[in-house]
Amino acid sequence: MKSIILISTFIFSTLITYSQVSDVVRLPVSPERSRDYDAIHYQIALSVDLDKKVLEGENTITLTPLTNNLKSIKLDAKSLVATDILSNRGVPLEFSQTDENLFIEMDRSYGYKDTIIFTVKYHLSEPTPGLRFIDADGNRPEQVSSSCFPDNARQWIPCYDFPNDKVTQDMIITTQSKYKVLSNGTLIKKVDNNNNGTSTWHWRQEKPHPTYLINLSIADYLVVEDSLGNLPVNYWVYHSMADDVERVFGKTPTMIDFFNRLYNYKYPWAKYDQVISGYLRGGAEATSATLLGEDIVTDKYTEQDYSREYVIAHEIAHQWWGDLITCSSWEHTWLNESFGTYSDYLYKRYDKGKDEGDYELLTKKNVYIEESHNRFMRPIVFLNYEQPGDNFNRHTYQKGACTLHLLRYILGDDTFFRVISAFLHKYEFQSVTTSDFIKCVKDVSGKNMDWFFDQYFYKPGHPVFNISKTWNETNKELTMTIIQEQDKWENVPIYTLPVRLGIFSGESKVVKEYWLKNKTEVIKIRLDKKPDMVRFDDGNYILKEWTYEKSQKELLFQANNDDMIGRLWAVNQLAKYENDPKTLALWKQVAEGDVFLAVRAAAVEQIGKYHGKDNVDFLKKCAGDERSKVRAVAVKVLGELKDSSNRDFYKKTFSTENSYAVKAEALIAIGKCGNKSDISFLKNAGLQKSYRDVVAAASQEAIQIVAGAE
Repeated sequence: MKSIILISTFIFSTLITYSQVSDVVRLPVSPERSRDYDAIHYQIALSVDLDKKVLEGENTITLTPLTNNLKSIKLDAKSLVATDILSNRGVPLEFSQTDENLFIEMDRSYGYKDTIIFTVKYHLSEPTPGLRFIDADGNRPEQVSSSCFPDNARQWIPCYDFPNDKVTQDMIITTQSKYKVLSNGTLIKKVDNNNNGTSTWHWRQEKPHPTYLINLSIADYLVVEDSLGNLPVNYWVYHSMADDVERVFGKTPTMIDFFNRLYNYKYPWAKYDQVISGYLRGGAEATSATLLGEDIVTDKYTEQDYSREYVIAHEIAHQWWGDLITCSSWEHTWLNESFGTYSDYLYKRYDKGKDEGDYELLTKKNVYIEESHNRFMRPIVFLNYEQPGDNFNRHTYQKGACTLHLLRYILGDDTFFRVISAFLHKYEFQSVTTSDFIKCVKDVSGKNMDWFFDQYFYKPGHPVFNISKTWNETNKELTMTIIQEQDKWENVPIYTLPVRLGIFSGESKVVKEYWLKNKTEVIKIRLDKKPDMVRFDDGNYILKEWTYEKSQKELLFQANNDDMIGRLWAVNQLAKYENDPKTLALWKQVAEGDVFLAVRAAAVEQIGKYHGKDNVDFLKKCAGDERSKVRAVAVKVLGELKDSSNRDFYKKTFSTENSYAVKAEALIAIGKCGNKSDISFLKNAGLQKSYRDVVAAASQEAIQIVAGAE
């Protein structure tokens, strides 16, 4: 659903402290909701007045009972006020309403073979979180924007509002003619009602979807048309965003095409629209019509520091994962969000290359681990929650994505992607559970993977390894001792899983796979000579924490010869040998020469931390790196020196930089080494517009530092 915004960190350090986590198991158990009818279709007709912030509406509901003798029907209805309910023959029906529900007494009892049609007439006299009336502000036009997730559709549509039931819908909206109206599915017609200055828009969603994916967006939008073959792909933006549309949204058809091929399931909806909403940060998928926050549309300088491409890819992936198939209840949220998060990683790797993809996956691992230490540790599939949104966290997004990565390795690429394609085809337009997916894995692969889902999805935690090795020169034997230490956490298992050991000797490399099943595993390997390096989890498939003591010699070798993740780890581990000249020489070499920005940034940070005062000129040189994220780290570590002789350098950097992140670090650096005479410069600098006002925030922080130092 709503995308989680990731803040990338350059330094990956192993977390080895075990903080207290909240007792989430004490939250109430919230199982899947029972129902006594199957809602089939909603015909929703609304008259929406943006000036008065009210609506008059009716919903003609088609449903079939799931039992015999159904006489009373319960709908979800909150905030809205029902005024009349009519049978299909126009006969008034008795009803009562509470704060949460609408109870309707039918004209007779109905059985499971019957089809029932009735109309609820109602009004909404004030804005609700489910349907927001947003005032004009600057470049933001006056608008109406729905927010149905997770159960807010009931605030403006009387309905069955839980994801284990799906409906088709007609959305017929009458509003002032100056506005454009977007909803799910196909635009059937638009009619101008010339006698009163209004227009009526009729959208039809012909394939079933859950109520939380309903979209209603009304504003004076600029609609920019695009396509993927015969598939309409449109961008509903503010008029002030016109010059940025192509740069921000231009890859959308490519992304859809990529997922078409990746899932081996053609995009399932009539069109794909993306619409700007004034209340969002990030994105919220809706069937065929995703809502995106205003911050998705960035200027040309923002992308280098705060890329929003992953949000666009993530929400597109939801058109399959969440929209085509939908979790039947919120404990299975991972079926929507883990696949959405893994998919945005897969697109990034496809679009930006292996290193960028690997670093994206590493970032996802790190933010999950941070949550597991500082907030809570719980299973991915989890029944204990008070509100559905409680299940939308780093366990269901990032941990689930990383766990899918390991499942992919175990099954193999061909089998893994056949599984997910088969799952989408078998359960298309249905609500699904984790058990459905487990069965599909078994049916397609022939493998019983119950053990995998039990330890990774139904139990909390992740592996924590303590790794050591010895070399016996006489026997030419390498001994690896691998201890799983995560059992100090309650209910966290000793994992069964494969691990790849990469054995490096000069320019040659051999990879050996071993299965870990016990708390302590001792692996003996005969080799011709002592290896230069032994890499644990070669290929980076395991979501893990680990300690692995290595000599300086091996770390120096690894920093030059491993993949990007291994090089990054080695650069940081060399901090144990920070006083050795060979370490500093390696850091300098990496800071200038490594091909990937995160590895360079890590080396720059280590130099600044341990040798900054003696390497100011070198760090200033790094502040000219081609990648802004490296430049930002260089300016930050220089600022930590609090050397007032660098103030002119920071001011020049601020004036010449095109990166908001670097500008922000330059201002904070001025604050750390400046005085009251710099406040005027800092105040003027803070007037510059920037993404999420990061420059203004840095200006205020710098001024506070200066004031506190006086």
